Amino acid sequence: MSEGMQLELKKPLEKMTAKELRELAMKQLPQVVGASGMGKDELLADIKKVLGLGGEEGPAVSPYKGQILAMKRQAKALRAKKLEAGAAMPRAERVLLRRKINKLKKRSRRLAAAS
Repeated sequence: MSEGMQLELKKPLEKMTAKELRELAMKQLPQVVGASGMGKDELLADIKKVLGLGGEEGPAVSPYKGQILAMKRQAKALRAKKLEAGAAMPRAERVLLRRKINKLKKRSRRLAAAS
């Protein structure tokens, strides 16, 4: 870490949310410019660079990111369809939709964990 720069963190940087990282950058690290508009990966890389931690490799992007996002969009569409139909939809169809949503969520979590 840089001399004179001591941060009191409640948890590791990687475990912090984007909101927490933004707050940290804006309040304690004025060297990080544009923190309010950055995503978590960018914030994490910039904070580590300022603190002299890790390396210059930048944010790690999952090779499955596109697939994960597509599954999440599909699950969201199915949820909207289920909510829109409500009780008017036959029970068997609601069960099928719920199972499809559940399976998509599980698959997306597995892909995220694999990266």
